[in-house]
Amino acid sequence: MENSSNPSHPSLRYLRAGAVGLLVASLAPIAMGASAQTAAGAPAKTVGLVNGEPISEDQVLAAAAADLRDLDARQPRNDRTMARDRLAIMHKALDTVAEGKMLALEAARLQTTPQQIIEAEITSNVVTPSEGDVVAVYEKNKAGIQAPRDQALVQLRQQMIDRSRNAYHDVLLRRLKRDYGFKSLLEPLRTEVTTAGYPSRGPANARVTIVEFSDFECPFCGGLFPTLKGIERTYPDTVRIVYRQFPLKNIHPFAQKAAEASLCAAEQSRFWEMHDSLFGFQEDLTIDSLKLRAMELKLDVAAFSTCLDSGKHAATILKDKEDAARLGVSGTPTLFVNGRILLGNQPAELRALIDDELARTR
Repeated sequence: MENSSNPSHPSLRYLRAGAVGLLVASLAPIAMGASAQTAAGAPAKTVGLVNGEPISEDQVLAAAAADLRDLDARQPRNDRTMARDRLAIMHKALDTVAEGKMLALEAARLQTTPQQIIEAEITSNVVTPSEGDVVAVYEKNKAGIQAPRDQALVQLRQQMIDRSRNAYHDVLLRRLKRDYGFKSLLEPLRTEVTTAGYPSRGPANARVTIVEFSDFECPFCGGLFPTLKGIERTYPDTVRIVYRQFPLKNIHPFAQKAAEASLCAAEQSRFWEMHDSLFGFQEDLTIDSLKLRAMELKLDVAAFSTCLDSGKHAATILKDKEDAARLGVSGTPTLFVNGRILLGNQPAELRALIDDELARTR
């Protein structure tokens, strides 16, 4: 998955710098036996499983207590926003509790300590960028940086270190969740994503809608392309795919015009033909190549060229990127499966999400 390197981008402004801190904080002894009992003696609700052992709602509420207090102290908001924010906090707290349990199990298996696992698999692998690397990122993005240069360089360096740490943290947690059979029993966290008016294929009444934020020049998006083709073949009557633009212009110089080309083709009702052509031949996205593709697709080439040269769809693409930023999208490809976010090309995880959604809507 590719991320924007712009320091003003959500991927740099909202790094999970405290992820490992939360992991360490979750290492307090946790009972691995039967469900916790409420004060009244009734079994507490189970909201997750690790290695077949329950995680109780009471445990998660305890881990979430500070964040829930902060949420309640904020200015009142509409009920739907508040409910989603509370659910997001519960998911985060469930992960924290589960991480502690899984690390304890892994440490027992390896006859070591959770802290030593963190050191071996996260801390020791963190990449510290050179001064030259930091300066290069600054020079590439300085037009959008408001902080003084010296201050910005310090912040950028820390952000780059945090990115590396979070990447190794995520790898470890994915492995532990897989090895110890983590399962969340909370309602999935969903994000409302607008689909009306955007290119789509599949039934309009499909039980599962996948919204893809993508970049025609991104190699990871190119890798996702056959995955989604396979999804279309496997779920022809139950899945709809919606495409939204997210060209990363700072790292993909041809992505913007490729995105515009797809919308110029859409004016002639040929968006998906152009979409498939662009992902089929990502190595050549020059203006001349885009116009040649229009000819090969038997479009009205004169109208297509006028559209492409005018940049008339640039504002539409900018709106997609602004919407993506509000949704927390920081790189490509990013998918929303009935509002459930999935980052990158993960075929097995994508099919599992689809199957779970189909099971929920029977």
